[in-house]
This record gives sequence, structure tokens and C-alpha cells, in this order.
Amino acid sequence: MTLLDADDQTARIAAIIVTYNSAATLGSLLASLDASTVGVRAIVVDNGSADDTLEVAAGEPRALTIATGANLGYSGGINIGRSYVRAGEHVAILNPDLTVEPDMLERLLEVIEADPEVGIAVPQLRRLGDGKRYNGLRREPSVARALGESLFGDRWTSRPRWLAETMRADSEYERPRDIAWGSGAALLISNTCNAAIGEWDAETYFLYAEETDYARRAREAGFRVRYQPGACAHHEGSGSGQPAPLVALVSVNRVRYYERLHGRASTRLFHLAVTAQHALRMHDPRHRYSLPIVLNRSRWSELPAGDLIPDSIQLRRGAAVQSSATFTSDGP
Repeated sequence: MTLLDADDQTARIAAIIVTYNSAATLGSLLASLDASTVGVRAIVVDNGSADDTLEVAAGEPRALTIATGANLGYSGGINIGRSYVRAGEHVAILNPDLTVEPDMLERLLEVIEADPEVGIAVPQLRRLGDGKRYNGLRREPSVARALGESLFGDRWTSRPRWLAETMRADSEYERPRDIAWGSGAALLISNTCNAAIGEWDAETYFLYAEETDYARRAREAGFRVRYQPGACAHHEGSGSGQPAPLVALVSVNRVRYYERLHGRASTRLFHLAVTAQHALRMHDPRHRYSLPIVLNRSRWSELPAGDLIPDSIQLRRGAAVQSSATFTSDGP
């Protein structure tokens, strides 16, 4: 199989790729999808890139490219892409800095089609370059786990589960298993799960914790999240170059997520446990920046947030795909 035209009716998977200044990596992802062993349509939703992302996307005419002209955030971009997914298509969510192995989507497809209870299938992620495994599997957040992450981070990898949200043990990545949630860099969502859960929460989560929220909603609806180590993608990621405002936003969104599910006292403890990671790493200017903001709720509004959806894009929501043309906020 291969990357299919946007109007191809035989595609089993629609891959939503949300881009923002992704010119350096998007071409590699599209090329890797073209080598896929299962037919896939690519839906590129560009969040107002200032680089050559749209030119790179235009170089692959089979992809449907939607230029929003605004930065809607990750969830907002996914929601725009969802409106161009056809009934019956499974939905892949792929970061633009990925490359996927040729059989990755096929292996994830086998997982969700073998068991209708599996709503989300998660691949193994490895870092581009050195091939080191990315620890992308997670447990549901708790006060103790937040404290363990703040105190130990990637040290003491064998610590008890109740002290670690991130799953780090080699044994946890060797076999297929159910998980609470996995990195939103690469997911395959079944068509039934996509239809049942609906839109991603773009109002609350501009970036980060959106996949935590979506996976929880899927589990509450009776779906399982399943890790498949035989499916593999290679991820560049932001690493140590992550800007300070985004470092702070990670923590703030963790608190927002937890607060929605727990009482005031528990949330206060969780907030303090999350904040501790910045207090313990004040040698890093990103954490020095983050500490006062994460502590003070009145400053959360200073952090990056999504733009309003342009009216012309809103009008397209729910529209059927009719061609592989590039859409902009002013029309096709």
C-alpha cells in the first residue's frame, strides 16, 4: 500500500498531522507514510507556520492540507482534522517530527480490529538518531506519583509504581499491555472510539495533557488503551531545547487535568508536588522562570494559549473531503 490521495475511498486510516513551523521534518514523515504497508490518507493541519511548512506540504499533492492561518494548539488542530475524517476510517494522530516504520500502522490496526474494546493503540517510540527508547507509557497521575517524578525524575528507575507516573522499566516495554495513556506523538484511534469520544478538549489544553484527558475519557466510555511494542515510530522531540513557557505549561496543564477529577485538598497537594520539580532544579533557567508562574494561578494566563478558530474554518467543520487541494482560512 501507500500514501493515498485525499479523495481515495479505500483508505482505512486517516492520519492527522498538526504542524507548526515543521518544514524541517514534515517531508520525512510524509515519505515514511508513503512506505506504509496499509493504505493511509494524510490530513495536514497547519497552525499558522511562519516557515516553509506549507510549501513542504504542497510538495506532496496527495495530502490534504488545511492552512488555518492561526495557532489553534494541538487539540484544536486535531479537531479541525477530525472534521475531514470519513465514517469508518480509523484515526492516526502523528507528530510532524516523527518517521514511522512501514508496518507501524498495520500493526496498530491489527490491535484495534482484533478487539473492539481497544479504542486507542500506542506504538513504541524510539529517538531519531540514537534509536534509544522513549519512555512514552504512563500511569494515571496521583499525588505520590507527581512527588516521585519531581524528586527522582529519570533516576531510580526501579522505584515502586506508586512513585512513578512514567513507566521506565525495560520489562514494561517488552510485551503488549493495557496502559492508562501514552504519548500523543503517535496514536491510532478506532473509528468507534473516535465517534464515541468526539472532539479533543482544545479549550482547556492548548498543548500538553490533551492525550491524558482523551485517554481517560476513552477509558470511562469502556475503551481500553493498548500498547503494541511491535509497532514502532522514531521521534525527534524537543528535548532540552524546550522553551521555558512550555516547561511551565506542562506543569500547569497537569494540575488542570488533576483538578478536574479531584477535590480541593487533593489538588492542592498535587499542585505542590508538581511545583517541587521546579524548586529542585533552580540551576536551570527554564525552571527558575516556571516556578513563580506555576505557583501563582493568577499568572497562568501568561502562558501560551490557542487562537480563536477563524470563521471560515468553522464553516468547514464537518465538511466532506472532495479533493486534495490546499485549504486556507480564506477558502480553497
